[in-house]
Amino acid sequence: MTYDAIIVGSGHNGLASAIHLAKQGWKVSVFERNKVAGGAVQTREVTLPGFRHDLFAMNLGLFAGSPFMRMHGEALMRHGLAFAAASDCFATPFADGSWFGVSKDMEKNISRARSFSEEDAESWRRMSEAFGQDAPHIFSLLGSPMPSRDLISIGWKAWRARGLPWIIDTLRLLVSSPRAFLDANFESDKIKATLAAWGMHLDFAPDIAGGALFPYLEAMADQSFGMALGRDGADVMIKSMTAYLKELGGEIHLDAEVARIDKANGRAAGVTLTDGRSFAAKRAVIANVVPQIVFGKLLAGGSGNAEADRQMTSFRAGPGTMMIHVAADGLPDWAAGAELQRFAYVHLAPSLDMMSRAYHEALAGLLPAEPVLVVGQPTAVDPSRAPEGKHILWIQVRVLPATADWSQIKETYADRVMTILESYAPGFSKKILGRAVFSPLDLEKENPNLLGGDNLGGSHHLSQNFLFRPAPGWSRYKTPLDGLYLVGASTWPGAGVGAGSGFMLAKMLTR
Repeated sequence: MTYDAIIVGSGHNGLASAIHLAKQGWKVSVFERNKVAGGAVQTREVTLPGFRHDLFAMNLGLFAGSPFMRMHGEALMRHGLAFAAASDCFATPFADGSWFGVSKDMEKNISRARSFSEEDAESWRRMSEAFGQDAPHIFSLLGSPMPSRDLISIGWKAWRARGLPWIIDTLRLLVSSPRAFLDANFESDKIKATLAAWGMHLDFAPDIAGGALFPYLEAMADQSFGMALGRDGADVMIKSMTAYLKELGGEIHLDAEVARIDKANGRAAGVTLTDGRSFAAKRAVIANVVPQIVFGKLLAGGSGNAEADRQMTSFRAGPGTMMIHVAADGLPDWAAGAELQRFAYVHLAPSLDMMSRAYHEALAGLLPAEPVLVVGQPTAVDPSRAPEGKHILWIQVRVLPATADWSQIKETYADRVMTILESYAPGFSKKILGRAVFSPLDLEKENPNLLGGDNLGGSHHLSQNFLFRPAPGWSRYKTPLDGLYLVGASTWPGAGVGAGSGFMLAKMLTR
């Protein structure tokens, strides 16, 4: 069988490419090793029947506001895509019973900031008012191939609208650490900690250069737009994408693992599956797979460019992650106040120094004594994910070493995590009905792209971000082998469920 394009891996970026190519008349086929599509966007009953847990990704806000959604959203909604909106987005409680959080209400956020510092309240107002003018230029940057001629136009428009000082300040933001950015804008250590926790969602501890942008954007974007979860589970997005792709004539082959990317006449020519079947691609093979696997396993004999192959196979993974899924009789009774039960995320990360310590312990191969916990409360936003009156928690443990003997210690370490949670929400352990623990190595078994439990598609440090993602000279999805392309979190614009790389590549191929 011959196709115009073959997509290896059914992560949402691969599906976005397939949909846009099929819409433009290409004959496309997606090959997926697992029995279900979706990559890191999956929802399963892993604790008890009737409790639907997002295994990996939970927040679909980037997808809801993406250029891909603007172009294809009407069709996806027709195929069942629905969002559950969260107005109370994220918060951090502290040992003294106080807390700070960000909701879709600027005045409410300013009032919360004022309880800590009058100056911080005014700083929050200034930052919020400036974001309305800054956002179009920043999101245009993040939504453009890297590099591209579009960047010249974006820079010109930004210079005309905001002036040279703004461009200089934005460049400083892009290379600053979270601590440097937060120290320059806020007095309160509690506000700083609440925002800095978002750097830990990537691999930016408080003092890592290049980590300031994500806390800034997450706080301001959540305040402006709120968050979006998938109605009844994140997999509603995948179900709608696969249904729409099939409507367009595209094919999806599940339980069909690609063993080799085939080459002929100096270009990617198709794929061979582990069962021996081969399929040809006339125009493109698109790998929604991390470069370490593509160039270290699937592309036998390499691409013909030894230096590029070396750079691709040495692409650095980010730190490991543990996921703990809990079925419960109720949400945690947070000691800091019942209002915290309304938030989609509650971060247990009370200081910048604590985050820095956990990060460096993990990088040294140690189990952090106090890891950063991201406690997702999806049923506070979407009760349909659990039986009536019941709830689930989505607990992400950041950051962890991949090298520990996880088969022996994962339940014991999960007990430590739950003890930390109990210290912020006394009595929650009595509400637990079921628990499922996924260590960093369990995550990799579920999805080989999550190397060592890295759910980021590779480190986002400056040396492999922007123009350098995944390798210098190869940031526009093309690879050294003609006809072979990469998409996914390991390519620009990186991690997050935004369909950015898949959509941008498909537009480039059909331009």
